[in-house]
Amino acid sequence: MTPGNNGASTPEDDDPFGYLYADGQAAGAQPPSGGGGYGYPGSVNRVRPVGERQYGQSAAPTAPTAQYGQVPQQQGTYGQPNGNHSGPEAFTGGEPTTYQPMPDHGRGGGGGGRGRGPNTKGLLIGAVAVVAAVVIGIGIAMLGGDGSDDDKGGDAAGSTPSAADSAEPSKEASKPAADPADLPEIDAKALKLEGGTTTASDIAGAKSAGGVYVAGFNQVGASVAWSMNEIPKSGKYTLYVNYGVPGKDADATLTINGKAQGRPLNLANFAKAAEGDYEKGWTQTWANVQLNKGTNVVKLSCETGNQCDVNVDQLWLESGWK
Repeated sequence: MTPGNNGASTPEDDDPFGYLYADGQAAGAQPPSGGGGYGYPGSVNRVRPVGERQYGQSAAPTAPTAQYGQVPQQQGTYGQPNGNHSGPEAFTGGEPTTYQPMPDHGRGGGGGGRGRGPNTKGLLIGAVAVVAAVVIGIGIAMLGGDGSDDDKGGDAAGSTPSAADSAEPSKEASKPAADPADLPEIDAKALKLEGGTTTASDIAGAKSAGGVYVAGFNQVGASVAWSMNEIPKSGKYTLYVNYGVPGKDADATLTINGKAQGRPLNLANFAKAAEGDYEKGWTQTWANVQLNKGTNVVKLSCETGNQCDVNVDQLWLESGWK
C-alpha cells in the first residue's frame, strides 16, 4: 500500500460494498472483478483455508478422538469462541460478535452446553429406579395384595370344603355287613323246647320279657332250638347267649344247621356267683358261627359229657367274628 491510500485500517473496516456509496467511490472502491479482491484499493485478500485465522493465531490442534461411550473433551473455555470454528469476523464486512452462552436449563445435570453427550449416569439411575419399582410391585402382589383380596380368600376357604373335608366316609361302607338291629334275636319263651325243658320265672334277673327263662336243661337230651329265617347273607356271625348258673361252670353242645360244632359252648361262672346262687349267676357267653343266607337252625343241647346245670335266657346275633 502507498502512504496516500492504505485502504481500510482493518479487514473489518473494509466494506465490500463501498463502491455503491459516494464516499466509497471517492475512496477508490471498485466493483468486484473476476478472480481477485474487490472493494477499496489495497484491500486484504481474504482467501484462506477453512478454519484458519488470519491475524496472528495458528489453527488449533485437532482434539483426539474420544473412546466409545465417552464424551469428547471440549476445547477452550465455556463461553469463549472455539478456535476450530471461523469467527463471524471471517466474513467480509462482518461485525465482531460476542459469544453468548446458551442458558443452563439443568438438563442432564451438566450445564446444558452444546456438544455434550447425554447424561448416561442419570439415565442409568432412572432405569434402575423403574426396575426397582416394578420388582416391589410384583413382590406385594405375590404376598397377597390388598386386604380386600385376603378377605375374599378367607371367605372362600371357609365356605368351600377341602378335598379331605368333602371325602366323607360312605355310610354304607361304615355299616357292618348286617346291622345288629336288623339281625334276629329271641327270648326263652319263643324257643323250641325238647327233652324235658320248660319255661319258668321264679329266679329273678332274667332279661327276657316277663323274666321268663328255660329251666330243666340239667339232664342229658334236654335241648332248645332257634329257627331263624332273617339272615341277610351267608357269612360269619357271632352268637350270644344270656344264661345263669348256680355258682359253678357248665357247658353245652352247639349245633348249627344239624352240624355239631367241634367244641362245646362255654357256660362258665363268669359272674363269680357263690355256689347255689342262681340269682347272682346270670351272665353271657358267645361263639363264632357260620350261617347261610335266609333260614338257619341253632340248637343248644345237653349231651353226654356236658355239665348242663344251666338256665337259658336269650339268644341274639351280631355280624362278623370276635
